[in-house]
Amino acid sequence: MEFLYEYGLFFAKAVTFVISIAIIIALILSAGQKTHRESSGSIDIIKINDRYDEMRDQIKSVVYSSEKLKEEVKANKKQQKLDKKQDKKQKRLKDKSNDDVQSTDDDKKRVYIVDFDGDIKASAVDSLREEITAILSIAKITDEVVVRLESAGGMVHSYGLASSQLARIKESNIPLTVCVDKVAASGGYMMACVANTICAAPFAIIGSIGVVAQLPNFHRLLKKNDVDFELFTAGEYKRTVTMFGENTDKGREKFTDDLETTHDLFKDFVRDQRPIVNVDEVATGEIWFGSQAKTQLLVDQLTTSDDYIVSQVASADIFHVMFATKKSMAERFGVNVQLAIESSVSRLFSKLNMSRFM
Repeated sequence: MEFLYEYGLFFAKAVTFVISIAIIIALILSAGQKTHRESSGSIDIIKINDRYDEMRDQIKSVVYSSEKLKEEVKANKKQQKLDKKQDKKQKRLKDKSNDDVQSTDDDKKRVYIVDFDGDIKASAVDSLREEITAILSIAKITDEVVVRLESAGGMVHSYGLASSQLARIKESNIPLTVCVDKVAASGGYMMACVANTICAAPFAIIGSIGVVAQLPNFHRLLKKNDVDFELFTAGEYKRTVTMFGENTDKGREKFTDDLETTHDLFKDFVRDQRPIVNVDEVATGEIWFGSQAKTQLLVDQLTTSDDYIVSQVASADIFHVMFATKKSMAERFGVNVQLAIESSVSRLFSKLNMSRFM
């Protein structure tokens, strides 16, 4: 038994060592491949109407009696014949009037749905830009783009880029709707306010139009242990506050001024995108629940994304657009490890950020 125990311990150590080496190699390969080429991917599209039809038919098959189902099938066939006849009639009328418009299917409104689940770095912007580019290549001004948004905010420049991606839709004169089921705060609201219409669930968290920055300072701990920290800069304000050096009042003042400048830019952005909002009143860093946000004109409708989408199933063709990145095996192995680490850190920061809303 002792031999088996020692062998098992040795085997476990060997496996751990091999896995560690494999992870390191995969990370190196992944980093090298990322340096030399952009990640490739493809657009996946699912027609939501079909999914709702399947769900409805599945429930009917259980709830309805066999006689009722037969009547339903008969009625559907009759309606399909009428629709087909009507389509042919309209096509003949268009041909007779030499109209270039193609078919009634092409005339039907299309709704394109994209999802944005934001972290501190707004990492989802990489997929968002691809999805929007694909949609803009075919969308008409009679169509609509719906963004299901969830974000508690993060880095200013990252969410500024994400907002600019949504602005591309408006600049193309295509109606943009943002649906918030849970939270669109800080950078999340920076994105949402770009939309023509903002829908929010009654208890969704909205707002937090403010800027925050925080960092620990270990200067006294280092000084107590006789550890020197030296920072070399060129430019008076190249580094205003640090984690390890002794921060000065002048540095803190400059850092605070920078935050105020960023806040002013944020307020001006909201003011430009939603002129109906009293920005000076709401840009206090506070958050509101959906019903309160509607009173403050931060949102336009109180509804969930599900209700908003279902309400258009009968009148529009609805497509869920997703960008899927293709990676090699080495990239998948290495990047998954890297993403797991980054995700853990990101979740920690997100939880700290979200703790303000709980």
